[in-house]
Amino acid sequence: MRCPSCNHDDDKVIDSRPSDEGSAIRRRRECTVCGARFTTYEKIENQPLLVVKKDGTREPFDRDKLTAGILKSCEKRPVSTDQIDKLVASIETHQQNALKREISSQEIGEMVMEGLKEIDEVAYVRFASVYRQFKDVNSFLQELNDMLKKK
Repeated sequence: MRCPSCNHDDDKVIDSRPSDEGSAIRRRRECTVCGARFTTYEKIENQPLLVVKKDGTREPFDRDKLTAGILKSCEKRPVSTDQIDKLVASIETHQQNALKREISSQEIGEMVMEGLKEIDEVAYVRFASVYRQFKDVNSFLQELNDMLKKK
């Protein structure tokens, strides 16, 4: 680190301790040339996850946007917000663990449908009807028949 007083890059760490509830490390440093003391913070650099939309545009992953979409499909259903939060967290964790910086909106949609299928079938069908853009009743019935066959 460069000293903010003399711009020399030789210093020693005097004290280190966790900061921001353990998400950072606070270090007190002392310049070996001029003796000035200063504080630095170290944090893990998070790479933003980008969502690739159907039209090819990219936008940052928005947890709140995903939660809102799932909430709409679960409206007036016996699905707790805790279940929805766990589904969103599992999707986000899965992507972070995959170490991919981009994910397609189709992949997210498929993961949401798989999760909703386990939580509530009506919410699953509601989400699928919007996600798969059913054009008519027959495509809707086909999805229901496929779901019934798997049972």
